[in-house]
Amino acid sequence: MILEEFDENRQAIINPEDLVEALPNFPETVVSCFARETFKRMLADFQHELLTSTSMANIEIPIYKVIIKGKAIAVFNSPVGAAACIAILEDLIVFGMKKLVLFGTCGVLDETIRETSIIVPHAAIRDEGTSYHYLPASDEIEVNVGLHDFLTSFLTDKGISHTVGKVWTTDGIYRETAAKLRKRKEMGAVCVDMECSAVAALAAFREISVCHFFYAADHLSEEAWDMRNLANHADLDEKDKVANLAMQIALAL
Repeated sequence: MILEEFDENRQAIINPEDLVEALPNFPETVVSCFARETFKRMLADFQHELLTSTSMANIEIPIYKVIIKGKAIAVFNSPVGAAACIAILEDLIVFGMKKLVLFGTCGVLDETIRETSIIVPHAAIRDEGTSYHYLPASDEIEVNVGLHDFLTSFLTDKGISHTVGKVWTTDGIYRETAAKLRKRKEMGAVCVDMECSAVAALAAFREISVCHFFYAADHLSEEAWDMRNLANHADLDEKDKVANLAMQIALAL
């Protein structure tokens, strides 16, 4: 298959540094989420200033700086989907990002995982296309490399209950069939998202640190789909707590 044709050459025809430049004093630590309303509320909680922006063909991505306890942290609202997310993260790496705290919703495959509860992935099933351009083909990839114990210990110390498990990362949100769902659960997946395996591959290839976690949203089963709190404006107070948790993690990195 074409996706097995990994090319280890680090120089591509078009490279992110061909389009953007390093920025002096850009914060090494960055926090990002996918939900626009959660990001808007998180940004409003802190004094912030616009640092710069980057863009894709149809969207501009502002990058802001906040200062918390004397530490500068960059924050931005990531686009959804592996390819879009990775393209923007490539720009952030050129700007000067070294550490990323990334959080977002996921669908749960186990209905006992309650809404807005925290899930920490230790591995991701690579059912998307982007990661195969950053690492050789494999069914799975390790997630939160070098930071998994830090993240779980941080949550435990704060008394925050959480689930540790494997995530199924897929591009095809309308092709999550019952047969595929059964197979992914047999592989050990407890949740599903659209970016995690690609972000982990980027982190390995570009040698950056990524602390990636989810908060539970909709529930997928072979019988039906339960939207639960997936909507952008649902359960916002609890989602605010998750955003605040991400900032605390960034301070501790």
